[in-house]
Amino acid sequence: MVTREQLTGQLDPATTALLTVECQEGVVGEEGALPELAREVRSSGALDRVAALVAAAHDAGVQVLHAIAERRPDGRGANRNARLFRAAERLPVQQLAGSAAVRIAAPIPVHDEDLLVRRLHGLSPLAGTEVDALLRNLGSRTLVVAGVSANVAVPNTVFDAVNLGYTAVVPADAIAGVPAEYTPAMVRNTLALVATVTTADEVAACWRRPRRPR
Repeated sequence: MVTREQLTGQLDPATTALLTVECQEGVVGEEGALPELAREVRSSGALDRVAALVAAAHDAGVQVLHAIAERRPDGRGANRNARLFRAAERLPVQQLAGSAAVRIAAPIPVHDEDLLVRRLHGLSPLAGTEVDALLRNLGSRTLVVAGVSANVAVPNTVFDAVNLGYTAVVPADAIAGVPAEYTPAMVRNTLALVATVTTADEVAACWRRPRRPR
């Protein structure tokens, strides 16, 4: 268990970035493709806590990145090598590039300085995307991961971040998956082994301390 002092050191605004994972209308929105996940992320308060984290990051000068999963109308370049991908092709709401489904979901605020990173393939926002290069160019060493889902994309993101040499921080109450009881079990038995597990309030409290210029 990290102390507040240790957590504050990890979350220095000058070397920290916040990554929201698939917090898009077509995934977590009320008319999204995955109604069970959308209900859970909203009823648990996780989506509101992601929004609060983004607002706190903006106030503290922490770089925010939004990872968006999308596909072309013709499906070109998309994976078909797992049941998850094939099932996604049959969903009533498609995450099509340029559509309302790939907009960042309310109530998450998006500022001009935020970076939106879109991917057409894979399970993780880091694998095969520009996120790693962007983080290195920004001088980021710690990555705070929030969003969905605790079943697939969030753990993939954390593992990739750790493999790339970043310190991963997971505010456990700002992620969600289905069924509801799976998320705390996965955090306790998996993510806690490789990431600093904390809460959204703890992260925001660290960022409310006097900021250093980036």
